[in-house]
Amino acid sequence: MANAQRVVVVGAGVSGLTSAVCLAEAGWPVRVWTAAMPQQTTSKVAGAVWLPPRPAERASDTLAWTKHSLRVFGELADDPDSGVQLAPAMAVGELTATEAMSSAAALIPDLRPADPGDLPDGFGNGFRATLPMIDMPLYLDYLTRRLAAAGGDIEVHPVRSLADAADAAPIVVNCTGLAAGLLTGDDTVRPLFGQHVVLTNPGLRQVFLEINGGPEWTCYFPHPKRVVCGGISVAGRWDTAADPDVTERILQRSRQIEPRLADAEVVEIITGLRPDRPTVRVESEPLAGASGAALCIHNYGHGGNGVTLSWGCARDVVRLAGQGSAR
Repeated sequence: MANAQRVVVVGAGVSGLTSAVCLAEAGWPVRVWTAAMPQQTTSKVAGAVWLPPRPAERASDTLAWTKHSLRVFGELADDPDSGVQLAPAMAVGELTATEAMSSAAALIPDLRPADPGDLPDGFGNGFRATLPMIDMPLYLDYLTRRLAAAGGDIEVHPVRSLADAADAAPIVVNCTGLAAGLLTGDDTVRPLFGQHVVLTNPGLRQVFLEINGGPEWTCYFPHPKRVVCGGISVAGRWDTAADPDVTERILQRSRQIEPRLADAEVVEIITGLRPDRPTVRVESEPLAGASGAALCIHNYGHGGNGVTLSWGCARDVVRLAGQGSAR
């Protein structure tokens, strides 16, 4: 039986956990090896909402991954323990008419032009929609419980090479995010530094997103007990120390858009390094270990779209595992 083979998933961020859940629920014996437990990964720092990525390479694959993830998040929003809810959202800024009419935009639930009178000062156009919003600390715990219920487990077990995992299992799933660059010799992987300011929630429900092509923008994600405000993306920066000037700019921009945040208390400043790559890598290749040949399935390079693509990419991981075991 193919799925009697053990699988080691390397990495316990949202891509690793989702891949492990999908494999375990498909009947594969799964163990997650990770350098950091889920609550210590970059995934915890995400805002986060499902939102189609802007056009890129592998457009058809990206569209399929995005569409499948939307369906799953829609189902999860019915489970109050998942940390997922369907939230009203406003997006403003540089969304062209072409992008608004694209196949990806067509996926967005309830997408419609915003009333000009509702737009913040300084913005000439905007859209309203209903988006899955994910409270990442709660969601990572949900995925961890779901993995355990399916018979999988998580072990703090840093790897020096993917061959180490191949010695323990005939199928290795590489969900190591930024570390994948070193582990695979992939020099196209680079960090994108991000910083969020977390505030108490004064009663907000609507997500706000500014879309632009620059390194900084305004966004906030109002979860039931906190509001995660951003955003910034600095390419090539490995230092994760919070920048006080960035904190002040985020607060100023967010409070200008939403005055009710002026009296909200700062809970914490969180930072992380998004694992960027020109294209997402979801593919399989042979992997040699001391115990013999194994199959390595790569699932990394999602940049800031890891949550949005997670369920779609994990579905492909299961498919590739099945194809590999049938050889």
